[in-house]
Amino acid sequence: MQKIAVLDYGMGNLHSVASALQKVAPGEEVVLATEPHQAEGADRLLVPGVGAIRDCMEGFVRPGFAPLLRSAIQSGLPVLGICVGMQIMMRRSEENNGVDCLDIFPQPVKFFGRDLRENNERLKVPHMGWNRVEQKRDHPLWHNIENGSRFYFVHSYYVPAGGNEDIAGQAEYGVSLAAAVARENIFATQFHPEKSADAGLQLLKNFVAWNGRI
Repeated sequence: MQKIAVLDYGMGNLHSVASALQKVAPGEEVVLATEPHQAEGADRLLVPGVGAIRDCMEGFVRPGFAPLLRSAIQSGLPVLGICVGMQIMMRRSEENNGVDCLDIFPQPVKFFGRDLRENNERLKVPHMGWNRVEQKRDHPLWHNIENGSRFYFVHSYYVPAGGNEDIAGQAEYGVSLAAAVARENIFATQFHPEKSADAGLQLLKNFVAWNGRI
């Protein structure tokens, strides 16, 4: 039996993530870890997140999750980030007048803007709803997921796709954004796989089976 630790740092309802994991991996142990010691012995880590980046960073750093995450990455443990769980791994976010993040990935997190347009039509911010994701590289977490599948997004800030060497999936919403990034044993998505029907459940199933290698 594997132990899958979902890091609970007080940002968002994590039960939908845990329920989705239990659905795709009923024989595994899914733990909501509110403190680092509760994630000890985990075979893989999942970093979710919903909310403002400053609160997320404070909630993540205060209990000591940052060194736990860095240690897991260094040891080769499979890591999955979701939504703000992806953004906190970036260098810096424009949200809340600028917040330094964990700098695991070198990219910035930018605001969509108040006049976001596509084909001369104004787009709503936050970006909320289903969007197609173009797979930009082969990766075990895309296994059995058709290229161009639709996933569910909710966000006002994004990681740019242009010049992003870590991009694994791309979506379009007035700008080209990184729907997923990947490096070695880390895979992170801007979309919510737990809310993305069959394609999202398949991605979570792939994460449970992934050995952390590409």
